[in-house]
Amino acid sequence: MATAAGDFELTMDELRVVARFAADSAQDVLPVFEDAVPGDRRPRAALDAAWQFVGGAKRTALQRVTSLDAHRAARQATGEAARLAARSAGDAASAAYLHPIAKATQVGHILRAAASAARVAELTAGEDPAVGELRIEQARRRATPVLVDVLRRYPAAPTARNRVGQLMSGLDAALRASG
Repeated sequence: MATAAGDFELTMDELRVVARFAADSAQDVLPVFEDAVPGDRRPRAALDAAWQFVGGAKRTALQRVTSLDAHRAARQATGEAARLAARSAGDAASAAYLHPIAKATQVGHILRAAASAARVAELTAGEDPAVGELRIEQARRRATPVLVDVLRRYPAAPTARNRVGQLMSGLDAALRASG
């Protein structure tokens, strides 16, 4: 079953694979946000909504609303690591609504949570880029053939000057080069 008209089709099963990949990444770094902003449950709610979808629940407004709320929490957080951790949770929830249009910007919906999680790891390790690269390699190994197939339907990730964008571009290139 197609999710929407576009340049190609995406099935609900494929969207669940993408959401699982993003949720796995966000799950690892959510404690960074929760430690920095105790009591703000918006990113946790977004991650829970993502896991519900991954687990077979229907794609509903819950994923959209909680994603937006998590991104608002990210904008309000102090510190780059907390912001990126909240944004990862929002990205996981919004992965349920990946658009089937061949635009490079859509790659962010697939890979940005993993790239943000890698940057959070760098930051918590004292700005160590080797830690981020290790996290990108771990994400590459976690990617399933279905995820890589979905990714390849899109143009390559846009190049960026910021570190998250660089990490995302590196992950994108590594996945596209994989067997």
